[in-house]
Amino acid sequence: MPEADRPAAGTMRMLTRYKAWANELTFSAVMALPGDHATRERPTRFGNMVHTLNHVFVVDDIFRAHLEGRPHGYTARNTERSLPVEDLWAAVRALDGWYVALADRLSGSELAETVRFEFVGGGQGAMTREEIILHVVNHGTYHRGFVGDMLYQVPSVPPANDLTVFLRDVFRPATPLSSPASPPFSARHRD
Repeated sequence: MPEADRPAAGTMRMLTRYKAWANELTFSAVMALPGDHATRERPTRFGNMVHTLNHVFVVDDIFRAHLEGRPHGYTARNTERSLPVEDLWAAVRALDGWYVALADRLSGSELAETVRFEFVGGGQGAMTREEIILHVVNHGTYHRGFVGDMLYQVPSVPPANDLTVFLRDVFRPATPLSSPASPPFSARHRD
C-alpha cells in the first residue's frame, strides 16, 4: 500500500473493528437481560432496545448496498418488525464482518472515490467510501447510546464500549491490520 494510503485506510480498518467489538458488547448485554426487557416498550424513538438495534442494522445494510452499487429494497430506515434478537445479532455480526473485510481491502484512493445513491427518504446522495464507513460507525455509536440509556432503565449497567476503551483494551497497533489470523476483536466475528 502506498504511504499516502495508510492514514485513511488504517483508520477505517480500526473503526470497523471498533464497531464490531462495540456491537458484540451491546448485543451480549441486551441478550443477557431477563424476561422481555429487550423488547419492552420504552419512551424512545424506536420503542425498545431490539428495534433500535434493528434500525442500525437496516441503515448499515442500506449503505452496504450503496457501496456495492445495487438496490437495497428498503422503503424506510427500519423494518416494521425486528428479527428475534439472536437472529438480528447473527445478521449484524455477518454485516460487521463484511465492513471489516471491505476496510481491509480498500486503499486510500478507493476510500476517496465517490458513491452516488438515492436516500431512502428521497433525494440524491453522494459520499466517498470513507464518509460512508465513518457514517455507519458513527450512526451505530449514536444508537448504542440510546440502548445504553434503556439498559439503565432496566436497571442494568451497560458495557463500556467507547472508542477509548477499545483502543486501550483491545486494539493492538503492533498487530498488522491486514492479518486475518489475528483480528483485534473476538474470534466469534470470524465466522
